[in-house]
Formats: sequence, C-alpha cells, structure tokens
Amino acid sequence: MANKSRLLVKSDFETLSEFRYQMRRFERFSERAAAQEGLTPQQYLLLLHIKGTPDRTWASVGEIAERLQIQPHAAVALVSRCEALSLVERRASTVDRRSVEVHLLARAEVLLQRLAAMHRAELKSLGGAFQVPQIDLADPV
Repeated sequence: MANKSRLLVKSDFETLSEFRYQMRRFERFSERAAAQEGLTPQQYLLLLHIKGTPDRTWASVGEIAERLQIQPHAAVALVSRCEALSLVERRASTVDRRSVEVHLLARAEVLLQRLAAMHRAELKSLGGAFQVPQIDLADPV
C-alpha cells in the first residue's frame, strides 16, 4: 500500500506563512540590534553560539560552522574577523593539541549580554505569535 500524506489545507499554509513572517521579523530585529552594537549578524551569532555551547565556555570551529550552517573555511574566516576585533581568541586545546578552542574575550561578553537581553525582550514582546506551527502530516487512517 502506498504511503500517502494528507494534502495541506489553506489553514496549514496560513500557519506556515505566519510562522515564517514572525521568524523573519525576529531575524530583522536581530540584524538591526547587532548593527547598532557594531556587529554583523554573523558575528553576533558566532558569539551567541560560543557562549551557548553546552557544558563548555568555548566552541570548536567545526561546531561554529554547524551552528551557523556555513562551511568550515567560512567559519575560520569569521573567527579571524572577530579575533581582529578583539572579540574572541583561539587557544590550543589542553586535551588535544591538534584542536583549537574559540573563546570569548571580555569585550564580547559585554556586547553579548546587552544583545541577548534585547533579544529576550523582543521574544517576550512577540508573545504567543512566535510559536512553531502545528501541522498534522500524519498518514490518513
């Protein structure tokens, strides 16, 4: 028997459209907030993902590339630009000397605290408008 999903209905498209709209609104807010602090959106996200790495205070270039959904060589270039701005520094891993850890510097910590607070306030202001859409794509019974 062929596996057929139900067709999406108008309300499904409305839900997806609203979700994408709210997501883009938040992204645009984030771009503007980063620019006001003298950062590009990618630089802000780099700092955020380093700070948000679970159970550590640093991230590898590979982890940064994955989180930003960019190629590793692009992540290396981004880290280099942030290093030139005294936002991050590379350190040799104490566990594996072949690995490099990317750490936040004090200037980045200050910027990140300010930006993260603005982002949290913006998310709160959106209220329930920014929720993952619930669309049933299960097979009909």
